[in-house]
Amino acid sequence: MARTTQPPIHAPHEASGATTPPPRSARWALAALSSSLLLASLGTSIANVALPTLARAFDATFQAASWVVLAYLLTVTSVIVSVGRLGDRTGRRRLLVAGLLLFTAASIAAGLAPALWLVIVARAAQGLGAAVMMALSLALVAEVVPNTRTGAAMGLLGTASAIGTALGPSLGGLLIDQLGWRAMFLVNVPLALITALLAVRCLPADRPTAARPAFDVVGTLLLTATLAAYALAMTLGRGHPGLFASLWLTSWIGGALFVLAETRAADPLIRLSLLRAPPIRAGLAANLLVSTVLMATLIVGPFYLSRALGLDAGLVGAVLSLGPIVAALTGVPAGRLVDRVGAGRVTTVGLVAIAAGAGLLAITPETLGVPGYVAPTVVLTAGYALFQAANNTAVMAGVSPQQRGVVSGTLNLSRNLGLITGTAVMGAVFAFAAGTDDIHAASPAAVAAGMRFTFAVAAALILSALAIVTGSRALATRRRVAL
Repeated sequence: MARTTQPPIHAPHEASGATTPPPRSARWALAALSSSLLLASLGTSIANVALPTLARAFDATFQAASWVVLAYLLTVTSVIVSVGRLGDRTGRRRLLVAGLLLFTAASIAAGLAPALWLVIVARAAQGLGAAVMMALSLALVAEVVPNTRTGAAMGLLGTASAIGTALGPSLGGLLIDQLGWRAMFLVNVPLALITALLAVRCLPADRPTAARPAFDVVGTLLLTATLAAYALAMTLGRGHPGLFASLWLTSWIGGALFVLAETRAADPLIRLSLLRAPPIRAGLAANLLVSTVLMATLIVGPFYLSRALGLDAGLVGAVLSLGPIVAALTGVPAGRLVDRVGAGRVTTVGLVAIAAGAGLLAITPETLGVPGYVAPTVVLTAGYALFQAANNTAVMAGVSPQQRGVVSGTLNLSRNLGLITGTAVMGAVFAFAAGTDDIHAASPAAVAAGMRFTFAVAAALILSALAIVTGSRALATRRRVAL
């Protein structure tokens, strides 16, 4: 929405009861929040490259080693809303510090583990710490910067997340090659400890919380089980129809029970009325669709570049790294643009750019080769950076101080669910259009056909997101006029 139509952002002192940090302190506080997101994103991407090494080191199957990645992903997805709500109740700074210390301890445990199952358990604990870091970093922005600089702060956090994602594979590969796989986990320790120290010294102190009803344990357990079932359906369920159907049904039943429990809870985990607010509902839906499309570049891109365009592994990696690099370079300027012209306009521009990039990826690579792939990818990724900075700002803008943690967690959840859904759905769309279940054996022509169809679908999904956001804005305008 344009700045003139957004609900006011609460001032920093209203959110925490603490005075706004002076500019120097605010910069260090933003450094702590950015570093938290960088570490959490690094934890997501760094382990993928180590799976073959871990399988050899522990004489395990690749499927068993893949739980090193799945344990982290499943934990983050399952608990991110709950820990955001817990931060609202108990104090965001103290919980963020606890999350950083848990992430540190789990990194040490994973790096020293003598057995694969201990690595997996440590990665689950690391995912719990990362969920805290993701949920509370966005929630704490309003307590650190004035509302006129919220967009710039969101852009900075987006840049940190993109750097963590981009750095993971290359840093992980370098550490494994030079120092062994254990260094891949231990490298987190010094940065996490420094970040925890910055958080203690520079983030505003938590104010005392008033007595409240008991924490919504039933809602928390139901939501955790629902999200875990959905994530497992989209990962382990692929290629196993019976398992997929069972997990899918479990997630729907769990979701229905969760909604029922929330309507009866004295202090619900998520106030369902919050999700009926047009800016929040539209922002979450658009975030999920955009993240779903983003996965198409990570799933389809490597196959197309290697099999259809004939690039070797080094060039494929170089081309794929352009996306995160562009996101890292455009995140802060995108946030400043949000502060200048308003989140609504920038959201629209970002979605149009993503749709244009996806549409071009369906057409230009086949005729222009590598440049025809790189240019649309740059457009798509720059649009993603604009969308993230603007959408995060818009969703968090009208949220009361008492609800920022849970809304931030829900916002991160919509992104994670989009990435998980995109892995399964866009991969299935690509395989369908290519006419084969074995993409590794597909002909270059089949891969090119899959590429065209997948990104045509991706462009349609983004146009749907644009319609949702535009419709939400129009609805909000009509309500204000009626009042």
